[in-house]
Amino acid sequence: MSGAALGIEVVFVFFLALFLLHRFGDFKKQHRLVLVATLLAWCLCFLIVFIIPLDVSTTIYNRCIARNAVTPATINVSQFTTTTRAAIVNISVESSSPQKCYKPWSYIPKGIMPIFWRVVYWTSQFLTWILLPFMQSYARSGGFSITGKIKTALIENAIYYGTYLLIFGALLIYVAVNPNLHLEWYQLQTIGIAAANTWGLFLLVLLLGYGLVEIPRSHWNGAKKGYLLMKTYFKAAKLMTEKADAEENLEDVMEEVRKVNECIKYNHPLRKCVDTILRKCPAEYQEKMGRNMDDYEDFEEKNINYPSEKTLVKLHKQVNYAVQRHNRTQVQWRMLLEQAFHLEDVAKNETSASRQFVHTFPPQEPESWITRHIYTPTVEWYWECLLRPWCSRILAVALALFSAVVVWSECTFFSTHPVLSLFAVFIQQAERTYNYIYIEVACFFTIFFLSICVYSTVFRIRVFNYYYFASHHQTDAYSLLFSGMLFCRLTPPLCLNFLGLTHMDGSISHQNTEQTAYTSIMGSLKVLPLIADVFYIYYPMLVVILCIATYFSLGTRCLNLLGFQQFMGDNDMTSDLTDEGKELIRREKRKRQRHEDGETRRREWKERYASNREDSSRNRNVNSEPKEPTYTEMTTSRSSKYTRSNNRTERDRIELLQDAEPLDFNADTFTDDPLDSESGRYQPAGRYLSMSKSNSRIFDDV
Repeated sequence: MSGAALGIEVVFVFFLALFLLHRFGDFKKQHRLVLVATLLAWCLCFLIVFIIPLDVSTTIYNRCIARNAVTPATINVSQFTTTTRAAIVNISVESSSPQKCYKPWSYIPKGIMPIFWRVVYWTSQFLTWILLPFMQSYARSGGFSITGKIKTALIENAIYYGTYLLIFGALLIYVAVNPNLHLEWYQLQTIGIAAANTWGLFLLVLLLGYGLVEIPRSHWNGAKKGYLLMKTYFKAAKLMTEKADAEENLEDVMEEVRKVNECIKYNHPLRKCVDTILRKCPAEYQEKMGRNMDDYEDFEEKNINYPSEKTLVKLHKQVNYAVQRHNRTQVQWRMLLEQAFHLEDVAKNETSASRQFVHTFPPQEPESWITRHIYTPTVEWYWECLLRPWCSRILAVALALFSAVVVWSECTFFSTHPVLSLFAVFIQQAERTYNYIYIEVACFFTIFFLSICVYSTVFRIRVFNYYYFASHHQTDAYSLLFSGMLFCRLTPPLCLNFLGLTHMDGSISHQNTEQTAYTSIMGSLKVLPLIADVFYIYYPMLVVILCIATYFSLGTRCLNLLGFQQFMGDNDMTSDLTDEGKELIRREKRKRQRHEDGETRRREWKERYASNREDSSRNRNVNSEPKEPTYTEMTTSRSSKYTRSNNRTERDRIELLQDAEPLDFNADTFTDDPLDSESGRYQPAGRYLSMSKSNSRIFDDV
């Protein structure tokens, strides 16, 4: 049964990581090695989170077996310290009346978990410190061959690796010279693990303090339709700036590619590199460059400054970046429009008397069986307008209570007498009754919530376009690999922090009991008492300060003061950008409605002419001997026919001219309904502030 539980969790973790990678990455375009490395890093980190509860239940059972096996006659109490002697006496008293130990359903035999954890931990450390940084430079390189990319990656990582080697060498020299230190290989390994975990814990508390407040607050604000709509308008204004920036950058890069393409002819030695660059360009630019290219002129040594291979490598890198950024902004703009249209539909349908959800634009995909029979317009109205806000509020309250428990436990987990950490109290109560199901479920939900708070912040944080996670397959290879590095560095200290909250770590509980298999591979932190007794215990208390700062949005306010536009309800700049985003959404809505009207007219014309053809063919079949019409009849029918056609054509032309009226960008107000028939022409707002230069592309979500 234990092997089945372990196998099921491994399979589940694999498909979970594969689903997330498919959502953010692009299986068709991105390199296979990048996808495999990212998938492996995510699987290892998620596996640690899911297997820890099994390790805890197995350790509790092993402790019960150890207590029953210990007798007072087999222990020489005088050779131990006072604390250890008291613990042994307590164990001896308990062992005088041995309890029956119930074996957990997911028990894993001894010897398996240490090997498993050792393989998982050292593989993740190899990925995060050696392989993934190298693959980041390799994926971002603009080289035209594998050798060139490897060379570029080695040069870029020389400083990165050299810094760590310099620090490690200095520590080794210090240990070798100091006569008071006699460290063995096991102790050096423990020092390396402690150093990596200390760096991870430093970043972990920062991300955890943000997630503990922002996740419940985001669900609470999700019940406010007006808030979500205003924030969507704000995002639209900022995204339009980025979209225009990306298009301008792409145009500039394509102009450089065009010059290089015209300069280097078909028989030039670097022509293969130019062809590689052209294949990365969008299709419309490839067609333009192909039409303007003249290959009849042979390459000769002339007084022309031909670009070097190094210049082409740099241009190749710029093309990859510009195309990726342009595609990402286009997809994000379409998704944001759909979200804005949906929120506007919800706001309109809340006052509907028929209680049936009506979409402004019908879905383009054909209706499925679920949409026709289960998720009907009535069900959709009750869910979107009534049930969903209440579900968001209930979930937000539950998450807020869980966050409060986490903050309290982070500040009190070092207290063992009395036990103040609520997670430790729950686990110890379940340990007395050997309720392993409750132990595993409680451990799973605890560490799963901590992981969500940390990992969701990793997905949401953004630093310019250097690190940017975007859904719908728009995340670049560099950001995918960077997330794998962060996961591998954050997961081990996250698990150690969880074991400290539940007092399953001997360095926290100060009990002479059997440790978990995960703690055993970390080694004894007594080698570094400053880290074990000070940093690991008191540093997590800073999560309180970070939670308070996140609750009052101090980081957002500081970024606004520095000129980085963030969404704040009581800010003038936020209001201006919200109004601009609202007008942008209205303009796109009018554009789509004109397109829908045009498609409807085309279908009507096709159906009308198709019916006329059928009627005429039917009449020809019925009248086998057609009667020759007179001149008067021909003249009358022809004039009436063309009169109707001309009238219809004239009406269509008038409608199109009315739709294409110029927009008044100097107007001060605009109507709430952009399609109101009484308003003679559209009156959008003034000049867009979002199109001005701004430092709004850093920390957009954090």
